[in-house]
Amino acid sequence: MKKQYWKLTAGLTALILIFTVCLSAVIYRAGACLPLMDDAAMLSGKLSFFNGSVNSSATEPTDEKPTEPSEKRPLAETPTSPAETAEKPQDTSHSGNMLPVKEIQVNNGNMSYDNITIRNTTAYDLDVESLLSSALPFTLEDNHSVQVLIYHTHTCERYLTEDNGLYDEDYYPRSTDGDLGVAAVGEKLAETLKARGIGAVHDTTLHDYPSYEGSYARSWDTICAYREKYPDIKVTIDLHRDAMTNDEGVKYKPTFEYEGKKASQIMIMAGYDTEGGFDFWDENLIFAMQLHKRCEDLYPGMTRPLNFGEYTYNMNFNNGSLLIEVGTDANTVEESCRSGEYLGEALADLLKP
Repeated sequence: MKKQYWKLTAGLTALILIFTVCLSAVIYRAGACLPLMDDAAMLSGKLSFFNGSVNSSATEPTDEKPTEPSEKRPLAETPTSPAETAEKPQDTSHSGNMLPVKEIQVNNGNMSYDNITIRNTTAYDLDVESLLSSALPFTLEDNHSVQVLIYHTHTCERYLTEDNGLYDEDYYPRSTDGDLGVAAVGEKLAETLKARGIGAVHDTTLHDYPSYEGSYARSWDTICAYREKYPDIKVTIDLHRDAMTNDEGVKYKPTFEYEGKKASQIMIMAGYDTEGGFDFWDENLIFAMQLHKRCEDLYPGMTRPLNFGEYTYNMNFNNGSLLIEVGTDANTVEESCRSGEYLGEALADLLKP
């Protein structure tokens, strides 16, 4: 009997000891984890990267990974010299198979009004008539100061140099040579605005070279620096070019004709925000819609549907900020520069009625 008693006592003591150790470990682990609860919740929540910094409420889509803040660099107000950098040389003799380029005119919006079409991918019910009749959210001063900034987040985006319905499979659609890409279009836009009496500056800083990642953070730094240098800036235009290639390797080039000359179609983009951080998106939309309409009034067929979606892309800089795609990588430099000139005329017509 005594033997059984001591066995039972020893067993209970061991169980109590094991339970005490386990409970202490749990309490210790829980205490150690408590300071991390907020971080864990944040990491498992809806995060986005907004101009290079983490913002838990922003809805900015991005094609980039977060980067460290960019180094300050001199502003580049003239086209980049090919001698300064050389990611890819100018076109050389073809070395690959030739693939087709298909010419199209894009007008596949999901709503239309008068002579314009819109692609609305948000839940917001657009009142196009009201947007077109509203006053612009800003006014240019008649003082010859710099009030328009043209820049390129993806400065190395380039075009074809020949319009022969083909492209080489080895074609590389990026170049640091400003004469081959969107920088040439930006220069034509700036020249046209200046000729119409509007103070404009064109930046050709290579925000996407040598690293593509972090381009938007770097271009944000650039436009902030320009505002310090030119405090009268009201309008910022981020000029890009698009790309359309199907599974068979066919590239599409959106074009239209005006007075017998071929030019690249453009696509104006306007961002929408439902969670804060871009409070004046509706003012940008007024500007985008009216510029879209003015382009079509002056140059029928010039625009693809206005793209209204849930993104920011540095358009939260001010209420005159837009992103505009000019053609695709299958359009030619000549076609796209012609569109840059037409865009300049339409913009000047809108800003100086």
